[in-house]
Amino acid sequence: MSKPFATSWLSGEREATDLLTEPARSPAARARAVASAAKKSLHPELLAILRRQNAALPPSLARERQLDALAQPGTVVLATGQQVGLFLGPLYTLYKAASAIVAARQLTAETGAVCVPLFWLQTEDHDFAEIDHCQLPRTGMEPVRVGLAPSPLSRVPVAHRVLGPSVAQALAQLEAELAGLPHAAEVVALLSAFYQPETSVAAAFAQTLATIFAQEGLVFLDPHDPAIAPLAAPFHRQCLTEATTISQLLVAQVHRLQAAGFEPQVHIRPGSPLSFVAPDAIDGPRYRLDPQPRADTWALVGHPEQATVTTSQLLAWTHAEPLRFTTSALSRPLLQDHLLPTVGYVGGPGEMAYFAQLQPLYDHFALTMPLVLHRDRFALLDERTRLFLDAHQLTVASLARPRDELLRQLAEPGQGPSAQTRLADLMAALDFPTLSQQMAELDPNLAKAAMRTQEIVHDALAKLLDKHATALAQRDRVAVERLDRARQWLMPGGTPQERVYGIPGLAARFGLKPLVATVLGACRPFAGETQELTL
Repeated sequence: MSKPFATSWLSGEREATDLLTEPARSPAARARAVASAAKKSLHPELLAILRRQNAALPPSLARERQLDALAQPGTVVLATGQQVGLFLGPLYTLYKAASAIVAARQLTAETGAVCVPLFWLQTEDHDFAEIDHCQLPRTGMEPVRVGLAPSPLSRVPVAHRVLGPSVAQALAQLEAELAGLPHAAEVVALLSAFYQPETSVAAAFAQTLATIFAQEGLVFLDPHDPAIAPLAAPFHRQCLTEATTISQLLVAQVHRLQAAGFEPQVHIRPGSPLSFVAPDAIDGPRYRLDPQPRADTWALVGHPEQATVTTSQLLAWTHAEPLRFTTSALSRPLLQDHLLPTVGYVGGPGEMAYFAQLQPLYDHFALTMPLVLHRDRFALLDERTRLFLDAHQLTVASLARPRDELLRQLAEPGQGPSAQTRLADLMAALDFPTLSQQMAELDPNLAKAAMRTQEIVHDALAKLLDKHATALAQRDRVAVERLDRARQWLMPGGTPQERVYGIPGLAARFGLKPLVATVLGACRPFAGETQELTL
């Protein structure tokens, strides 16, 4: 069975650190990374593009200072990024941005080099169903989904999508679901200011997140920009012309991952370039390319007419219409580091696994792999849930255990000796060791029978006592309800809270400013462990 790469990597296991540089926990390693990134200056055209894109966001003096710093030699970038989900998507969007801000501050303090936190808007993705909704918690119940109307468009990058009329219904549903929470009006007002029918999905996301982190000066970059496309074109040309070599390097790395006990995060299509292409129009559907038996011919994977395109046509587009080309999960980090003086990237466990696959390509593209930082992870609790967990010696992580097991733990404290103690007492009273010795004196075979009987009796008593403890816990409906409420709040459907719930539900409950301030204050750069935060 394969094991999670990020878990092994964060633990410092040799099998993982041989595939990806160790987590950036050493100040010396961080200093070397900053010194290396500081040798690369930002392209003047890209700086002008960044100024233009960020000028369209709500004003921020701190952000302007960060942009001015990018014009100076020696300034480095600490990047993070995320799909532009409705109403900011899952909670970990907030955690990524906060992690990048705090880690950038620490790198600046440690090295003296200015480190700018930058949020890469992943607008080139086309899976709209992944981002067209957010989920809100409801006490003791399944999360409620708030979303946009299904889109008839397929394979079109999110950069070309507007919110449309259904965003009004989504906002109305959001307001109704949050009604009664102390900070609901503040949250709905913020989102309503930017999530308008004529606004693009990406712009609404960036404007909202920029407002939240205005004081921290978080800088934003949308890579799907007509002015950036010519700067990215040489990278896409290399992906096309060296597709075979790149694929061979990736396949070899997959074999290394599997030999170490890990499964690759991204499936590799042998011979396919890392880039997607939009063959019909710049704002049309995008497709992956597959090599065909006929030389210099590529199939457009998933094209309704099974169309093909030639290498010469693709290369012509990289010069005439470079915005036709977009990145994949594996090429996005490479393009990022092709364009920016990146010292590090803040990501989640899946992204750590991406970088493990990418290590050999950094040498191939003559790029330096940045520091790879696992974002901070949090479980947010209210005081009521905190008291419940403490009273029963539970942790957030323990809530992932089977429900019956947790119920037994709840039942034991008020019912005298624990089930384990009672089992030991019962087995001692039966005195199987003495019985076995007496049997052995008569016939060795009888001793074996006594041992088997002891095992059967032990297992039967254990099951009986477990059922008794579960029944006691079930009888205490208050404890059961509190457990179920805590599990639904912190591990909805068995999944960590941060991957399910959107930001609005938590901000309406605790207040947006207190929530952001608490998260920023709790970030521990270069650590990567999950923290429990009581608000």
